[in-house]
Amino acid sequence: MTKDRRWVPSCATCESDRRCRRTDDVCAVSRSACQMDALAVYEDPQVLEMARVAAQVEATGYERWDRATETIEFAHRMGYGRVGLAFCLRLSDEASAYHRRLEREGFDVVSAMCKAGAVPKESILGLREDEKIRPGLPEAMCNPIAQARLLADAEVDLNIVMGLCVGHDTLFLQHSRGPVTVLIAKDRVFDHKPVEGLRREADAAE
Repeated sequence: MTKDRRWVPSCATCESDRRCRRTDDVCAVSRSACQMDALAVYEDPQVLEMARVAAQVEATGYERWDRATETIEFAHRMGYGRVGLAFCLRLSDEASAYHRRLEREGFDVVSAMCKAGAVPKESILGLREDEKIRPGLPEAMCNPIAQARLLADAEVDLNIVMGLCVGHDTLFLQHSRGPVTVLIAKDRVFDHKPVEGLRREADAAE
C-alpha cells in the first residue's frame, strides 16, 4: 500500500545547506504541526532533562570523547545507578571489557547475551538446516525479547546495545522498558562501522 506523500520531510536531500542548524527557519518542517507537537513533549521535566544533558555531553566532549566515554558521562549526569548491556555473542570480549569499565565508574551492571535461553532455531523460528549459518550443527536463536525482559526485570536505568543483528536490535528496542542507547551497531563487513560502507557509496557517487 502506498502511503500518502502530499507532504513529508526530506532532510537528507535538503538543498538549503542545512541552514536550520543555525536556527534559520527555511522550510515547512519548522512550521509543521508535527514539529509543534514534538516541542510540547519537552514540557515533560524528565524528557527536558534528558535532552538538556544530551546537549551538554555533546558540547563538552565534542570530538574529544569516544562514544563509550560519552555513554558513561551521559549516564553519570542523568544520575543512573544501574545500567544494562544487551550484547552479541561475537562481541563478548568487548562487552566484558565495557562491563568492567562501567563497574569501575561506579555503576551496577547487568548484562544479557543474545543467545540467552539456548533456544534452538528450529523450535521457535522453524528454520530449515539450509537457513542456518552452519547447517547440520546446533544453533541457538538470538533472543532479543528475552534480553529486553531480563534487563527490565533487573530494573536497569539505561539499556546499552552492543552489536545486536539487524532486526534483532529492532525487536530489542521495541520490547525494552526505559531508555536505550546504541554503543555498537552490527556490521560484519566493516568491523561494526556501518558508516564506512555509506562513505564509500557517497564517494563513488561524486
